[in-house]
Amino acid sequence: MHIGWIGTGRMGAAMVERLLECSLEVSVWNRSPAKLDSLVEKGAKAMPTAAALASEVDVIVSILSHDGAIHDCYRGDNGVLSAGKQALRGKLVIEMSTVQPHIAQALAKDLEGLGASMLDCPVGGTVGPAREGKLLGLVGGSAEDLERAQPILKHLCRRIEWMGPQGAGASMKLCVNMPLMVYWQALGEALSLVRHLPCGPERLIDIMSDTSGTPTAMKGRGPAIARMMSGEAAAPAAFDMAMICKDLRCMLAEGETLKRDMPVVSATLSAYEQAIKEAGLGDRDGTALPAYWSAREKP
Repeated sequence: MHIGWIGTGRMGAAMVERLLECSLEVSVWNRSPAKLDSLVEKGAKAMPTAAALASEVDVIVSILSHDGAIHDCYRGDNGVLSAGKQALRGKLVIEMSTVQPHIAQALAKDLEGLGASMLDCPVGGTVGPAREGKLLGLVGGSAEDLERAQPILKHLCRRIEWMGPQGAGASMKLCVNMPLMVYWQALGEALSLVRHLPCGPERLIDIMSDTSGTPTAMKGRGPAIARMMSGEAAAPAAFDMAMICKDLRCMLAEGETLKRDMPVVSATLSAYEQAIKEAGLGDRDGTALPAYWSAREKP
């Protein structure tokens, strides 16, 4: 099976590396060609356009930063759809971006008009799990197409859940991401109440990690938060605050679509945006938020 991969940011690159290590044939395309160099060195084949990639491969996989990128890569000049019906007929597309369900549904409809089928399959997890094949796959689409996708998804995901028709995977991804994004802000506010105590950051985080309200993510990320609270530089971002804000905006927009009130998400987005504006943390990992907020004083 020849896989065509579109989108080689942090997550996309990690997933391609995983597939190459599993001895799968992968061709790659990215809007920023320089991001392909390291993957080509590892055995991937760079393609000149998304349309050329779509014409050559058996299955197309994409993971992109936002709905505008999806539009450019699929509907833009030399995008996937421009390859035409002859190239796309019978092919499977696996779209893994975190977007609102209607974005996935509209793309699926466009692809179906050219004879291709699509799964929306956003994934839970960051770069580390992506490299290890331990992501959570959340799938929307037909059971038959999911069966076709299994030879790829089994190398990337520790668990694959079919959520319903097209768009259902996108819905579930917004649900999965929300609590942790809210937690980082809640943790920062909680720690702000105890920073004056004679108790170092490592001990504070250790105590918080041993409580019933703490997510499993703290097991791996707690020490990094403690180090940042002590003044050390943040580690490279696995999922930066700018992207977190994008996801939170998607959640609010979907809540609006479904007529659901989301006051906690709205307040959390404001807190992230404030941290980005005041301290320039847009490219920092989400775990930098509790370290920043715990030390922040009211103006």
